[in-house]
Amino acid sequence: MAQEQKRKTRKEVLQEIDEAYKKKLAHAETLLANIKEQRPRIESLLSHYKREEPDLVYRFYHQSYKFFIMVDLTRQAVEFFVSIAPESATLNDWYRSIADEALSKGFDPDKTNPIWLAETLPVLQGYWHSKYFLEQMLVAADELDRAPEILPSGWAAVLYLYNLR
Repeated sequence: MAQEQKRKTRKEVLQEIDEAYKKKLAHAETLLANIKEQRPRIESLLSHYKREEPDLVYRFYHQSYKFFIMVDLTRQAVEFFVSIAPESATLNDWYRSIADEALSKGFDPDKTNPIWLAETLPVLQGYWHSKYFLEQMLVAADELDRAPEILPSGWAAVLYLYNLR
């Protein structure tokens, strides 16, 4: 029976590729519209990130429990990213892995300080990746009228965040 299965013609394969491309482009358009609509929220989150960053990086070197405010900021970004995702789009597996590791961290004075770098570097990474995507979303909101087919790097990265590239 397997030999009797119909092989797809070249035309059918090209049609499937075209349909998949059009679907991704439609999702990208929806994402861009969602970003534009949520621009004030993105701006607010990014402003909070930038305002807190100098103190939080200092707190990293000071080995302060206050450093872990970065975890909450990363959580806010992840929740926001999920909230603006087009239907059926999921966040990029690498980003989720980075963010999830950051979100799993917390301060325990007896356990955290002796292994400070191992406990805190994932938090920095999750924070900075989230900040990067917020920045690129603002750029897209300001510079793009529609989802382009030739992609600027920042927009391409945002599409990767949603597995649309």
